[in-house]
Amino acid sequence: MSQDRQHSLTYKDAGVDVAAGEAFVERIKPLVAKAQRPEVLGSLGGFGGLFRLDPQRYRDPVLVAGTDGVGTKLRLALDMDRHDGVGIDLVAMCVNDLIVCGAEPLFFLDYFATGRLDADRGEAVVAGIASGCETAGCALLGGETAEMPGMYAGDDYDLAGFAVGVVERDGLIDGSRAAPGDALIGLPSSGVHSNGLSLARHILADSGADLATDLGDTTVGEALLEPTRIYVSAVRTLTKAVPVHAIAHITGGGLPGNLPRSLPDGVGARLERDSWPRPAIFPWLMERGNVALDEMLATFNEGLGLVAAVPEARAEAALQALSQAGEPGYRVGRLVDDPAQGVHVDG
Repeated sequence: MSQDRQHSLTYKDAGVDVAAGEAFVERIKPLVAKAQRPEVLGSLGGFGGLFRLDPQRYRDPVLVAGTDGVGTKLRLALDMDRHDGVGIDLVAMCVNDLIVCGAEPLFFLDYFATGRLDADRGEAVVAGIASGCETAGCALLGGETAEMPGMYAGDDYDLAGFAVGVVERDGLIDGSRAAPGDALIGLPSSGVHSNGLSLARHILADSGADLATDLGDTTVGEALLEPTRIYVSAVRTLTKAVPVHAIAHITGGGLPGNLPRSLPDGVGARLERDSWPRPAIFPWLMERGNVALDEMLATFNEGLGLVAAVPEARAEAALQALSQAGEPGYRVGRLVDDPAQGVHVDG
């Protein structure tokens, strides 16, 4: 041991403030309390979250689990010092993957890792997570906050989320019933959601564009940070109204990369690009970055966050049910015979 050391080293000296972490947990408890379900047992702070699945409610339940993050959208949130929306993104990216199976989201857990815990910033993130869970109807069951100096620079942070849902086995949507002739119903996105931000940020840097650039009713920065839409209510409306043969969550890889994942072998899709609106951020990115259409379709959701296949004869009923529930939806195309399972976008 060095002879001139004046005091005994502590964890806080190494950059980890345990007391601040404990205070942070107490600070966010009221936020977590807003996103609960009656099946939750206990409260925040235990070693594990407890959730009692009601055995009287289900005949043959199947649990569905998913995990995801927010990606480089966090860099934009840090640059703009806006952190509430990324919590919604985190929930949305997880629960939207569950509902394509027909599952009801039950509970959610988050992982928040940072170089230095900023309580105000952390609270904003958790407030967004709690808000997302309320929208999705699932409980915020717990989470982990990790302060890791040396792993993350300064106040940088990363997020991961974990969601669990349930569906009756005979209600599972697995795409096996999807067939050529089915109509495709598209649910619009709120913007880029949480995919393609690395390309968007590259376009900004390469073109010298400003985040404050006007897009009409918003700015480029605000449009890029717009939280991912949560589709739990819309999918519930669809599945109650009509038989749903397949659903695809349009995330990384866009329409060509995600729609085939929900379809059986030999079935492809043909979409009419002019049949749904595109948020202004997409044509702006395409023009400013001189991005080819194929690249736009393979990188961004291009205005569709979810696409569902329903029987042709029930397409209008599906759209009517969505409209009555206040959920926008569009008839965007149809399923076709295609050995290559391609996604063809006309227009």
